[in-house]
Amino acid sequence: MTARRLDGTEAARAIRDDVARGVASLRRETGVTAGLTVVLVGDHPASAAYVRGKEKAALAAGMSSETLRLPATAGETEIVETVTSLNANPGVHGILVQLPLPPGVDADRVLEAIDPAKDVDGFHPVNAGRLLLGLPGVLPCTPAGVIALLKRNAIALAGKRAVVLGRSNIVGKPMALLLLREHCTVTIAHSRTQRLAAVAAEADILVAAIGQPGFVGTEFIKPGATVVDVGIHTLTDEGRVRELFGEDDAKLRALREKGSVLCGDVHPREGAARAGFLSPVPGGVGPMTIAMLLSNTVEAARRCSASA
Repeated sequence: MTARRLDGTEAARAIRDDVARGVASLRRETGVTAGLTVVLVGDHPASAAYVRGKEKAALAAGMSSETLRLPATAGETEIVETVTSLNANPGVHGILVQLPLPPGVDADRVLEAIDPAKDVDGFHPVNAGRLLLGLPGVLPCTPAGVIALLKRNAIALAGKRAVVLGRSNIVGKPMALLLLREHCTVTIAHSRTQRLAAVAAEADILVAAIGQPGFVGTEFIKPGATVVDVGIHTLTDEGRVRELFGEDDAKLRALREKGSVLCGDVHPREGAARAGFLSPVPGGVGPMTIAMLLSNTVEAARRCSASA
């Protein structure tokens, strides 16, 4: 068995095209240009790279986009004041505070300061509560992207057994709620789950968000299951790259030329040999997350214009 690829790049392109049409339509009908502002604190390299990708995607969709860069020494009060000023700015429809924040800053307090209507990441307690109750609201980008990826590949969800590996507030918990909304029977498994691999192997749909590179191997995967890999890790050790990818010339060449190779939570060779469908890393969930962020932003702008 060789798993079929759940191509997030292709699916995200289609969503971003829809978003671009929505942005143009909103501007034409109301004169409003959807606007996304990202707050970046410090100079964490991975965070900076993520923010550049989001800004580029927003501009390509015809949105206005701005990144407010605060020094790593910025305190919690300064960050909250920045968010508060964005809440009051009618030209800003989406606010995203890039995580992680520097040590000593209470991320929950910062995220709670965002106007729930402008919380395009879907992390605010109001939006989390609306998701729990099944009410309309802003959905977290990565879990929403996973559902969109599954649906665009015609993966049947209703009645299926789904297991989510990971219980974070950002991915694991909302992912389980969205799968439940699609009428799956859902289990959340985590580091303290007994017989973890056996529980995962019961899944028709397995979402790996456990945060360990290559952790999900053959024993975790039911033959023919649909496996969505949310993890993303940077490998710099050649031995580890060979362990996960074997004698993959392209990966070894990338390691030599770039100094690193990306992988997910799923063992790439074992996942490909065991699953029916598998999302790649990179090119799977990552592009979908950005696409859903743009979708959330244009929807926020549309709601704002309707209430003006």
